[in-house]
Amino acid sequence: MIVSKFGGTSVASAEQIKKVASIIKADSKRKYVVVSAPGKRFEQDLKVTDLLINLAYAALNGENTEQCLHAVIDRYKEIALGLNLELLICDVIEKDLQSRLSMDHSNKELFVDSIKASGEDNNAKLISTYFTSIGIPARYMCPKSAGLVINDFPERAIALPEAYENLQNNLQNTAEVIVFPGFFGYTKDGLLRTFERGGSDITGSILAASVKAELYENFTDVDSVFCANPKVVNCPVEIEEITYREMRELSYAGFSVFHDEALMPVYKAKIPVCIKNTNNPSAPGTKIVSSRKVNRRPITGISADSGFSILYVSKYLMNREIGFGRKLLQILEEEHISYEHTPSGLDDISVIFRSHQLTPEKENRIIKRVTEELHAEDAHFRHEFSMIVIVGEGMNNSTGLAARAATAIARTGANIEMINQGSSEVSLSFGVHQSNENKILQELYQEFFASVTIG
Repeated sequence: MIVSKFGGTSVASAEQIKKVASIIKADSKRKYVVVSAPGKRFEQDLKVTDLLINLAYAALNGENTEQCLHAVIDRYKEIALGLNLELLICDVIEKDLQSRLSMDHSNKELFVDSIKASGEDNNAKLISTYFTSIGIPARYMCPKSAGLVINDFPERAIALPEAYENLQNNLQNTAEVIVFPGFFGYTKDGLLRTFERGGSDITGSILAASVKAELYENFTDVDSVFCANPKVVNCPVEIEEITYREMRELSYAGFSVFHDEALMPVYKAKIPVCIKNTNNPSAPGTKIVSSRKVNRRPITGISADSGFSILYVSKYLMNREIGFGRKLLQILEEEHISYEHTPSGLDDISVIFRSHQLTPEKENRIIKRVTEELHAEDAHFRHEFSMIVIVGEGMNNSTGLAARAATAIARTGANIEMINQGSSEVSLSFGVHQSNENKILQELYQEFFASVTIG
């Protein structure tokens, strides 16, 4: 059995959904189809999810929702007409949206989640209807009926262990193609909650692990994963095969093709993943596997992500003070901030985390507490940093990589704020000012990829 997930661009229009149907028809093993909400049809277009967010906030603000509602319905009508479907399916979608809009607004986050999730949910209904109309026996499956149980609000949404057993019992041994909406599940009390970004990838991975699929296909709009961002580096090398942990490291630092959290279920179940192109399904794509042969090139990929901040703390003889690091991290925990890296010296420590977790009020409270409770001599924040990550299974058998990378960065004139290498020696991270991100990526690509051929 194969689980196939189709992203927003793959289901953005009737023409794209016809391609999806052809892909499902081409292999009878493709029994489970996970779909996103319709994405952009062209560069300036709005995703249906964006339209739904507009609708949700119009309702929360007490505004007239008619225009926002019809913007969503019109997208589905356009798709339905292009697929030669009766508009009855659009009546079903409109009724569903009206029902969601009438829900309790007291918990704004859960209300917005419910409206956003309708994009995937209603697209799955539409696509299953289309499959049936062209002779593909198909059935829409609601995550609630299937047993995709997730944890309670306000913790970050994750599938509970029993969800896997529920899905296995309810989805296996089906003669029909199951069309399953991505992005959301339900708590035990029946509340709808969405996963974080890349949520449909997470759903597909959970399903693949649950039904013990032989392969999890993730269809997008590129032939393969590239070793660097093609918007920054001209014609980067395509990656044919990559390990789970390499992909995890690259996804963490900006690889948008596959969300890092989505790898966990298939990683645990040792199910291979293949990134493929809906517009060119015959292309081999990029395979994500447990292990692979290391070739002459020790580096698999280079990625970067901006939006990081650094908390710098200094105190003389900090290294002799038992529990200082724990107390510092506990202050951050109490402010609901998760950290990424903690490089340190004898008398100073830096904590790196994603800037979106901060507010000016939080910053002031943290500085005040670190100064008063930990008696730090200096504590301050710095913002607008990027993390550059170099990843490769061959790194632990190669010498001088850190020196080569640092030299390449020096050639750009940029300053390195932080260097961190994990104990696994699969990745090497550099903290730099985000204004230097693109030129550093380009220089690192020249250093590690431009002059090397695989042998």
